Amino acid sequence: MASRLVFNRGTQVAIDLAVLSVALMAALLLRFDGTVPAEMVKRAVVLWPVVLVLQYGALLAFAVPRFAWRYVGLREAQRIGLAIGASTALLGSMRLMAGALEPGSAVAKLAVLPYGVILIDAVLAYLGIAGVRVIRRLLAERTETRQLRRPRLRARRTILIGAGQAGFLVAKEVGARPDLGIEAVGFLDDDPLKAGTLVHGLPVLGRIADLGRIKDQQEVEQALITIANAPGQVIRRIASECETAGLAPKIIPGLYEIVGGEVNLTRIRKVSIEDLLGRAPVQLDEDAIAEVVRDEVVMVTGAGGSIGAELCRQVARFGPARLVLVERAENSLFLIERELRERAPELVIEPRMADVSDVPRMERLFDQVRPAVVLHAAAHKHVPMMERNPGEAIKNNVCGTRVLADLAREHGVSVFVLVSTDKAVNPSSVMGASKRIAELYVQSLAARSRKTRFVTVRFGNVLGSNGSVVPIFQEQIARGGPVTVTHPEMTRYFMTIPEACQLILQAASMGHGGEIFVLDMGQPVRIVDLARDLIRLSGFVPDRDVPIVFSGVRPGEKLHEELSRADEHADRTRHPKIFVGRGEPRGWSELAAAIERLETVADMSAEDVRSELSRVLPDYKRGGPTSDSHQSPTAQPAPVA
Repeated sequence: MASRLVFNRGTQVAIDLAVLSVALMAALLLRFDGTVPAEMVKRAVVLWPVVLVLQYGALLAFAVPRFAWRYVGLREAQRIGLAIGASTALLGSMRLMAGALEPGSAVAKLAVLPYGVILIDAVLAYLGIAGVRVIRRLLAERTETRQLRRPRLRARRTILIGAGQAGFLVAKEVGARPDLGIEAVGFLDDDPLKAGTLVHGLPVLGRIADLGRIKDQQEVEQALITIANAPGQVIRRIASECETAGLAPKIIPGLYEIVGGEVNLTRIRKVSIEDLLGRAPVQLDEDAIAEVVRDEVVMVTGAGGSIGAELCRQVARFGPARLVLVERAENSLFLIERELRERAPELVIEPRMADVSDVPRMERLFDQVRPAVVLHAAAHKHVPMMERNPGEAIKNNVCGTRVLADLAREHGVSVFVLVSTDKAVNPSSVMGASKRIAELYVQSLAARSRKTRFVTVRFGNVLGSNGSVVPIFQEQIARGGPVTVTHPEMTRYFMTIPEACQLILQAASMGHGGEIFVLDMGQPVRIVDLARDLIRLSGFVPDRDVPIVFSGVRPGEKLHEELSRADEHADRTRHPKIFVGRGEPRGWSELAAAIERLETVADMSAEDVRSELSRVLPDYKRGGPTSDSHQSPTAQPAPVA
C-alpha cells in the first residue's frame, strides 16, 4: 500500500517536474564551473517554466507518463530519449532564432540559454527521468524477490545452454523468481565472441562440448536448453552431451513463441522426441483458413482419431457455425466432444455416430447438417492389420471415401479434403493401395465437379498418433525392453499432429480442385535412431540397459517411404511447407467400374482382394516388402552404437 501511495500518478508527475528542474540547475552549475553569473541566474529563473513546459510536453507527446514505472525497459528508455531529444531541438531552435534579434535587447538577453547549458540539461534530464523509473523497478523487484523467497526450498544448480536473447530472458526470469528453485551458475554457448562475457550477470563458461568439465567444476545438477527455436540436430547434440555428463536435459516448450520479452519458466520439462526431431513452428495464413471455415458448417470424419480430433481442435479456433463430429467409435466420440465443449463452450458441436461406408446413414446425415466443408480423416491406417484384413481396407478407405465424395458433390459442399498418406505412393501394402484408389477417385471427381473443390493432402507418420511407433517403443522401454525395430535401415517421415493438421487446413484454403498437396516432412528419420533417442530420453543406455532387436520387415512395409510420384511433378506453393502435384486423372467410368469390382470382392478371400487391387493399380507391389528390403528371418540384437 505504501508503494502505491508513493508512486501514484500525481506523485509521479511531481517527481518528473522536480527531476527536470534539478537537471536545469545542475546544467548551469556544470557549464559555469559552479559559479553562475547573476545575469545567467536571472535568465534561468525566467526560462525555467518554459523549459519545464517544453520538456514535460514532449514527454506527454511520446506517452512517457503513461508507462508503468514498475516495468520500464529498453523500449521505454528509447521513448524517453526521443522526448528529451525533441524538447532539446526546440530549445536549440529558440537559441538559434534569438541570434537574429538585435544584440543587447531585453528579449535577446532573457529568452535564450547557452548551447552548452541546453546540451548538458538534455543529458541530465534523460538520465534523471530514466533513472527514477529504473530505481522504482529495482525496488519493486527486490520486494517481490523477498516475498517469493522460500527458505526451505533448495535451489538446483543449473547450467543454461544458449546465451542468446532467449537465454538472457531466461536468466532474467530465474533471477527474479527464487521460488522456481533454480540457481543459474552460467551459460554454455558455441559462439566464440561470447566466451568470457557476462549475460545478465552470468558468465559464459565455455562451449557446449565443455559441459562435462563445467559440470564438475560448478557442481551442476541440471541443464536447461535456452535456445529459441533450436533445430533438431542441435537439441540432439546437446542431449548427447548431457547424457555423457550424466545430466537430464530440460527445455522450455514454445521458447520460440516468446512475446514481449516474457518467458514462462513454469513450463520447463524434459526434452522430448519432438524436440529432437526439431520441427520448426508452422506459420499459417490464418486469414485464408478463416475464409474457408468461419461461420460455416464443418464436418470432420474420423473425429475421434488422432488426426481427426486435432483437426476438430484447430477448426474450433476459427469460429465455424457448427462443427459436426462423425465417428463410429462411441468412446472416442464421447471424449473429443467433451474436450471441445470445455475448450470452446460457445461452439455448436454435433456428435454423430456413423460409419462412413453406411450409405443410408450418411445420406441422412448430409441432408440434416448440410456441411459446407468436409474434412475426411476417417480411415483404416494400420499397415499389418490391413494386410490381414484387406477387405476392411476396401470398405472403409475406398468405398467410404466414394460415399462421402459423392454426397459432397450432390449437396454442393464447398470444399472436400481427403486426408491421405505417403504409403499411397507406389504402394506395397493393401492400406497404401486403398488410399491411392481413394486419391484417384477424389481427383477424378474434381474434374467432373463445378461447385465442390476436391483436394487431397498427403503426409507421412505423425508423432504420438494411435498405433504409431513412438507409444509402442515407450511401452517396451517401460517394461525394460526389448525394443523391437523391423530393420536397421528403415526410415520414416515424421511430423507432429498439430503441425500436420494446421497444414491440412492451410492446403484446404489453397486448392482449386484436383490437387494433391504434399506436406514438407523434413528429412526422413531412421527408426532405430528414433528408438535409441527414446531410450536415452527415458534415462537408459541403449543396448546396455534396454536392448534393441530387429524383428524383420512386416508384410506390406517399405524400407523407405516416398511423398510424391514422379508423374505428379510436385511444385512449391506460396506456403513454404506445402507442395502441390497434379497427376493425370483416371477415366471416370473406368475407375467407377473398378471400385464396383473391389466392393464385390471385399468380402471374399484376401487373395481375391489383392488380385483385384493389382488389376486396378498396376504399380501396387503386392506381397509385402519392396525388393530392396531384406527381411530378417528372426529377431536379432541391434549392434551397439
